Amino acid sequence: MGNGHDIKLILSDIDGTLLPYGQRVVSSRVIESFHSAMDAGIRVGPASGRGISHVIPTFGGDDACVATALGTNGMQVYLDGELIHVEYLPHDALIHVAQVIHDMPGVGAIVFDGGTPLLVEGKREDLALSFPVYAKEALDTSSIPDIPIFKMNVFCDGDLERTRRLFDVVAREVTELDFNVPMAGFLNMAPPGYSKATGIEIICKALGIGIDQVVTFGDGGNDLEMIAHIPNGVAVAGAVPEVVAAARWHIGPCEEDSVPAAIEALANGDWPFEH
Repeated sequence: MGNGHDIKLILSDIDGTLLPYGQRVVSSRVIESFHSAMDAGIRVGPASGRGISHVIPTFGGDDACVATALGTNGMQVYLDGELIHVEYLPHDALIHVAQVIHDMPGVGAIVFDGGTPLLVEGKREDLALSFPVYAKEALDTSSIPDIPIFKMNVFCDGDLERTRRLFDVVAREVTELDFNVPMAGFLNMAPPGYSKATGIEIICKALGIGIDQVVTFGDGGNDLEMIAHIPNGVAVAGAVPEVVAAARWHIGPCEEDSVPAAIEALANGDWPFEH
């Protein structure tokens, strides 16, 4: 590859990085750039907080674009269409989360049975404020089901500042899990020390490549670990300050298809980043 770089893997967050907030499907240029990278022998895919069943529709059903992917912040790891790793959340910790938020107005939680969201705390109308697709699909249940669960989200009816205050409370009370804020109105959670960076390490080990052969793109709090861990971590314009500070490289905004432009350059053997 040109310019001394030997990139073998590109992973990008979706919301706010590939997909402007409020839109449901990535642009045709995103899909074309992914195929350009694949044609050049580079594996490319999303690294999203969404479960993989909710990732596929954002690419218009183009399965090739999600064959290599991180779903649920790396809790689901896919390589060449195969699920090579899944990490589950400890059941007792999820019950603890539900207990902590039970009496908080405007706050609730969903868990996922495979790709199906289950509303286990709070009101559907509050969930609709932060993630209307989940609010439309969610089934009501009165407790955390006794099944393997890889995804749980806490939601609230507020802006980013209120979401961060909620994060402070939940993270202080529930020490059995790590939490992050990917967007206003939503908290992610994972086992301690587990993140998108963990998922990337799993793919790198399977491929026999180093993290210096990876490029990652992101903007939100759930992207921080992978942007900080990967030497070629890239922040899009408008990323949260922590991601901006952690990124080695910085590009334009999501709305201008800055990520697919960078992927196209990488596919052509060019290096699109400057300090």
